[in-house]
Amino acid sequence: MALSSKELGQILHIITSDTSLSSNLDDIAISFHKDFNRSEHFKVGMSLITLLQNSELLEKPAERIAALYLLFEMYRSESFSVNPFAQLFHNLIQEASLNAKFSPEVYFISLITSPSARDIFQMTPHQIVKAANDSTSKPDIRHLRNANTSNSKTSVKVTSGVGTIIPDKENNDQNSSEKLEVIENLVTGTHAASLSTLVPPFVRLSPPLYTDTNETLWLNPNSCEYTYEWEPLTIVNNTTEIEIRKLLVKALKGTLPQQQQNFIKEEISKNPKLIYHIGMTPSKLPALVENNSKIALEILLHLSQSNQLTEYFTVLVNMELSLHCMEVMNELLGRVVLPPEYIHHYITKCISHCENCKDRFVQQRFVRLVCVFLSSLIRNKIIDVKDLFIEVQAFCIDFSRIKEAAGLFRLLKQVDTAGDGAS
Repeated sequence: MALSSKELGQILHIITSDTSLSSNLDDIAISFHKDFNRSEHFKVGMSLITLLQNSELLEKPAERIAALYLLFEMYRSESFSVNPFAQLFHNLIQEASLNAKFSPEVYFISLITSPSARDIFQMTPHQIVKAANDSTSKPDIRHLRNANTSNSKTSVKVTSGVGTIIPDKENNDQNSSEKLEVIENLVTGTHAASLSTLVPPFVRLSPPLYTDTNETLWLNPNSCEYTYEWEPLTIVNNTTEIEIRKLLVKALKGTLPQQQQNFIKEEISKNPKLIYHIGMTPSKLPALVENNSKIALEILLHLSQSNQLTEYFTVLVNMELSLHCMEVMNELLGRVVLPPEYIHHYITKCISHCENCKDRFVQQRFVRLVCVFLSSLIRNKIIDVKDLFIEVQAFCIDFSRIKEAAGLFRLLKQVDTAGDGAS
């Protein structure tokens, strides 16, 4: 990942501005860590490597000192040998040893890698360059000549690559704006040149063909005539499936004629697996219950042995209260064993809906429906009255003026009395 133009501007300000180069190294580090977090260090380092390897981009020694310091500072808390940019330091040391020419950069590297490196962090890049030029003795680089930078896990294939940037030694007459444009083209953008390398291809010889005198030979007869036979099991008549899928779409929008309802129920009874191929999902259940409750019930009954029943039942108990919904629930509870917590949740929802209904006429209608529904559950012993006795009794008292509620209250008392007598 390359730098953005904004990030490049921040880096260039840190390593080239007079204000920064006149600040000590500790202050430069603070400024750098303020603008860049640890996850961005590697891409910053790749850009700094590009600038340092092309001397015409950073001509001033102080600028190069600041760039080298950032490469060191980013991984200062770790061993120098695992710094991903340690190879650059090693190359500068080797070049200085071969040419017997020690630049301010080599002087700086010898200081920051020495045990007494703390003093140099209070110096500015300008002061370090001046100290290097004024020094009459060669920097002590004995501890760096044999520095082991081979601890990197980078493969030999990758390290054999060469950069794609070639310096133009004959064209160095560039003003600051032209130089900035070159730097932006090299280190910013999705396809930044600083991130690309020319890597030699990993050539692998094709293995020789295995030959064996006992090997079976593959023959391709040319004079044979072939006939094709259909596999009977692959020929499936999906006309019924397509027809039911079309009818289901209509069933979600309105009530189907009785003949079409019977057709769907009969086909599902013959082949229950059709349910999984006609596009039925839990989210479609409320519309199907309201428009064609008998079809919805048939589907739910055939899903009773499926692990999908829980999803459908969750949708059913949470849908808006209606006559069709309670009819489906009543039929379903009489023929399928469902978890008690779902039944209790639905009953509580029914009672709450009646209590919160604002329209008096609609409220009375729903109270009658709920009372009939609860009476059916109690008489058929689908629910244990003791679990909901207090809640249902309070509901009956609140709506005692309604005939069905009074009847439900009497039924509760009968069941409760019978239970006390049996105990």
